[in-house]
Amino acid sequence: MGNSSHHFGALLIFFAATVTADICHAADPADQTAAVIKRGEYLATAADCAACHTAPRGERFAGGLPIATPLGTIYTTNITPSMDFGIGRYTEEEFARALRRGVRRDGANLYPAMPYTSYAKFTDEDARALYLYFTQAVKPVEQLIPPTQLPFPMNIRASMLAWNLLFLDTAAFVPDPHQSAEWNRGAYLVQGATHCSTCHTPRGFLMQEQTSRALSGAQVGPWYAPNITSDPISGIGRWTKEELVAYLRTGHLSGKAQAAGSMGEAVERSFQDLTASDLDAIATYVKSAPAVHDPADNASRSTAGTKFSELAALRGRDGIKSDNDADPTGAELFQGNCTSCHSAEGQGSKDGYYPSLFANSATGAKNATNLIAAILYGVDRTTSGKQAFMPGFGGHATDANALSDRNIVALGNYVLAHYGSTDTTITEQQVAEERRGGPSSALLGLARAGMAAAAVVVCVGIAFLIFRRRKSAA
Repeated sequence: MGNSSHHFGALLIFFAATVTADICHAADPADQTAAVIKRGEYLATAADCAACHTAPRGERFAGGLPIATPLGTIYTTNITPSMDFGIGRYTEEEFARALRRGVRRDGANLYPAMPYTSYAKFTDEDARALYLYFTQAVKPVEQLIPPTQLPFPMNIRASMLAWNLLFLDTAAFVPDPHQSAEWNRGAYLVQGATHCSTCHTPRGFLMQEQTSRALSGAQVGPWYAPNITSDPISGIGRWTKEELVAYLRTGHLSGKAQAAGSMGEAVERSFQDLTASDLDAIATYVKSAPAVHDPADNASRSTAGTKFSELAALRGRDGIKSDNDADPTGAELFQGNCTSCHSAEGQGSKDGYYPSLFANSATGAKNATNLIAAILYGVDRTTSGKQAFMPGFGGHATDANALSDRNIVALGNYVLAHYGSTDTTITEQQVAEERRGGPSSALLGLARAGMAAAAVVVCVGIAFLIFRRRKSAA
């Protein structure tokens, strides 16, 4: 009986915010109070809406950001209250349907690059708060965005009807009475607003989340969202709750990881602005995620690397240089591009601003995707007014400082061999793929093969009909 009372009390605490919102609703029939709009703003921050719906140097929420997916490039929509180009004509019901079911006002289906599969967990009250925020507090931007043009047959949005029937769980979040209020709050945020599974859960052949391997790591464009389950080797089981909270707030955890790519954006635009209690709740829930172990992992990605001093030993000697200036060695590339920040022996700066290459998840992972992406695209995030910056070396063909795919292979393999996962190597094919924005889906190849086969069948059919007609005429 005492245990049941504990769970009942926990659920009462969990629903406190919703009850408060209901009271506000009763007190204000128009339901457009500053408190509700403020709540919507907080939820939009938790959902990281600005990261996807704001193009570089573009207006906030005006869309137009190109997102590379395994099926092609998707341009994000304008979600300002513009009547002609945004969501200004949406009713609250239409907004909720787009948010939680992935269906636009005109009835067309959205692609799940917009994480409506997670936003389906939003309560009615939170969906309403978001609607009021976007329609009442966001500045309308009269901007038309480029249309998304995926290759056939992915450009047929009606195909998402079948996909949603197979994979969209429309059930709103239901608290677990056997868990604490903090755990339930974390579950609501992780499964819903912060949509962690969208990036960290691997996808199946039809691009559906493989729920049996939830949060065990997945490719996200040119980056890799790592395993964040409770497995102590493949995941973050050895992280303390306090370390996870610190990482979410700053994007940096000495001796373990640094946030870059879409995770860097999530830290900068979302997590750092969440309340301490919500970050604690998120960490509590994530720490409880069932462990998923990769059999290929024999050591944690954040513990790899042994102090190496080849550069110091070769300093001033000819051995560090290549015989061909157009084809420098990995050591030479490291000395010319990396030592000024990460130091000659890879230990980083004393204040930790420039991270060590030892005990670093980017260099210690068996999957070298994030090392390649960091070299190509760099790191740029700002938390608490402090910028963490590393320039990208991918550049353009006309950039004199750009590294070629061959250069990046040499540099990356040098770093792996001396500071990280010694049994991992990088190939030029991998670098070229990451430079293009990440791997394509096998589904796209199958669809194109199907199109080719269909074209052959049609041609054969036409030829047969022509032959029959000529034979009949004769």
